[in-house]
Amino acid sequence: MSLRHALLGLLSERPASGYDLLKSFDTSLANVWPATQSQIYTELSKLADAGLISVTAEGPRGRKEYTLTDAGLAELRHWLTETKPQRNTRSEVLLRVFFLGVLTPEQARGYLTELIKLSEQAHENLRHLDESIDWDGDNLSVCGRITLEYGLRFNAMRREWAEWAVGQIR
Repeated sequence: MSLRHALLGLLSERPASGYDLLKSFDTSLANVWPATQSQIYTELSKLADAGLISVTAEGPRGRKEYTLTDAGLAELRHWLTETKPQRNTRSEVLLRVFFLGVLTPEQARGYLTELIKLSEQAHENLRHLDESIDWDGDNLSVCGRITLEYGLRFNAMRREWAEWAVGQIR
């Protein structure tokens, strides 16, 4: 996935400013694809230059509202249907677990205990996010809710696995 396609996807629902898109990332995509303000604004310029979005309104202090073009929608649909997702096989968390044997058992259990806490905190943050959003029936809400549920279940699974793993270290 790329930032490009995340922005095209958000703009497929409604026109938005860079600020609006940044807030959408903070409240909906941070779980799956975090982005900074500078990354978003840089990519918006690239998308506009490529004709995938257009500036449809300009406001005070240089505020621009962006709209998805037909070419942008075609690119988003192509990405969704014609390209295979990259299999993300790298995990620094699991790489560290693989080598926990070089630590003392106490250090290894400490690492896994921190992973339990991290998973609990991430789960709690997503639960609060879920409660703070007024979900409606639009596509972004439905699919956003499905994505948030993945994050909740993933963190619950990772916590449960780490609890089990602590018991495996002797």
